Amino acid sequence: LANVLGARNAARVGVAFAGTPIRGARVVGMPLRRELIELDRAGRRAEAAEYFGLEAAKPTLLVFGGSLGAKRLNEAFTGAYADVLAAGFQLIHVTGARWEGEAPQAAGYVVKAYEDRMDLAYALADVIVARSGSATVSEISALGIPALYVPYAVGNGEQKLNARSAVDAGAALLIDDADFTAEKIRTEIVPLLADQAKVDAMRVAAANAGSRTGTEDVIVLIDEARGA
Repeated sequence: LANVLGARNAARVGVAFAGTPIRGARVVGMPLRRELIELDRAGRRAEAAEYFGLEAAKPTLLVFGGSLGAKRLNEAFTGAYADVLAAGFQLIHVTGARWEGEAPQAAGYVVKAYEDRMDLAYALADVIVARSGSATVSEISALGIPALYVPYAVGNGEQKLNARSAVDAGAALLIDDADFTAEKIRTEIVPLLADQAKVDAMRVAAANAGSRTGTEDVIVLIDEARGA
């Protein structure tokens, strides 16, 4: 609501996602950290695999719910991690610092409370499962990584709206928070991971779903507003 009201008198309005219902807005994307904008995922894959103690040649699923974590994701994956491994994927699971649950120990399953080298996590990830905060969706889309989003069910549903453009583009899928369980991982995510053609199609779509020029586009908008 604050954004809608503020936009009424603004010289220019920029938004991160297409379809954002603010009158006169232009999609400029999200300004991102330079380390992500310049990330060469293929070129850094071997380094990333060594950092996490995993294999560069094996496909990898990255799961995270933000710095504080996501209880729903944590409980579901600690209950179904073996099914992900059995599908031939490695698993990086960032639980968040506040999660107090027990994390199983298994080869190919890396569990971390917090990860400050998300550039390397992204470099190794072939598919991502995450919440759909605006920064998360912007980063994943900019890097062209197929994703499955589990929106946090709070507020006015903004996290689901954040993911809409990626889902519409075919780069991502969506599962409601209330439906996300270990069984859902077994019946929907594991079959997706095993469907290489589907993952490849999502990867192609993801390559065109995001933007790495958010900073430059915002600067252009500011210059236009100053000129006006």
